[in-house]
Amino acid sequence: VQLQASGGGLVQPGGSLRLSCAASGSNLDYYAFAWFRQTPGKERERVSCISSSMRTNDADSVKGRFTISRDNTKNMVYLQMDSLKPEDTAVYYCAGHPHGGAYCPAIISWPYWGQGTQVTVSS
Repeated sequence: VQLQASGGGLVQPGGSLRLSCAASGSNLDYYAFAWFRQTPGKERERVSCISSSMRTNDADSVKGRFTISRDNTKNMVYLQMDSLKPEDTAVYYCAGHPHGGAYCPAIISWPYWGQGTQVTVSS
């Protein structure tokens, strides 16, 4: 499976961005997908995940502001980010796991990763 993230950029506080992750490979409908982010000197943080059954889970830091979704017909995963804050500034990565029926926060190790896309929230 190959994953390619896009959609990052510079946005003012309070603004919105939508990240996209294009997936290629087999049996993607069975996969769980997630968005992670990382800033220098900090551990990588799981932001949102979505199971193969469309069940989603968001980190407390983004709950109510970010929405993860997937379009299995297009093999795409999205992260809609609203009400962005400077502390959301990070490199964002999409990740995939082949056994996607589980409650996705319980997935410890994600074997497939896309390249990162930079999100900068600044005035």
